[in-house]
Amino acid sequence: MADAGIKAVVFDLFDTLVKWEPEHLPLLHWRDRSIHSTIPWILPSLQERLGPRFELEPFLTVYHGVIEEINAERERESIEITCQQRFERTLERLGYADPAERALTAFHLTRAHMDGVRKVTFAPAEHSGAVRRLARHFRLGLLSNFDDAQCGREILLDTGVADLFEAVIISAEAGLRKPHPQIYQRLLAMLRLEPHEILFVGDTPREDVLGPRRAAMRVAWVNKRGAPLPEGIPEPDLTVADIAELPALLGV
Repeated sequence: MADAGIKAVVFDLFDTLVKWEPEHLPLLHWRDRSIHSTIPWILPSLQERLGPRFELEPFLTVYHGVIEEINAERERESIEITCQQRFERTLERLGYADPAERALTAFHLTRAHMDGVRKVTFAPAEHSGAVRRLARHFRLGLLSNFDDAQCGREILLDTGVADLFEAVIISAEAGLRKPHPQIYQRLLAMLRLEPHEILFVGDTPREDVLGPRRAAMRVAWVNKRGAPLPEGIPEPDLTVADIAELPALLGV
């Protein structure tokens, strides 16, 4: 492909620039199932903050119901609902009436949860190396669907290459999620480039191929498992198994 007039490369974060390994989270045993979850790590904070009012079974029932509800809202409207808001909604449904108490408790639960997420997320050395090679020739951006801006930016810092990214959008800050058209327009405005001058790189067909394509950007799809392109998703310009392949394909 060489660079073909590309001036900027924009990355998705999770499972593109960094690897997220939820199988390294502790197991939560609930309703005859075992689920990898941060819940065992946030239980001390729950018990400390809620005291004798806390009961695990009602909390888990309401919490997982809220997660399903939020996922449906995200899918339907391409809006972001933050982790903080998720915990606040859960506490409200459980009968915690004081908004200030809910907000403070949700803040501490969010930070404990996100510390767990960060522990199981990392950038392989070859990914950071590829970013450094690309940065010598292209401007860099990042656009991530993630429900906590602080943790998203901390994870980017953990890569060791955060200083190379001049445009960073995390959905928790934007209030919108890929593939909402406006979030790509925000990216274009930040970079002050034409859509065809940007190569968008990501692993999720709808958010990282269809969305950027509709915004008239070029696309590199990270297809780690060689899966077929889902029906209704346009062909990307490039398909790679790993972003470490990109410098050579772009001629750098």
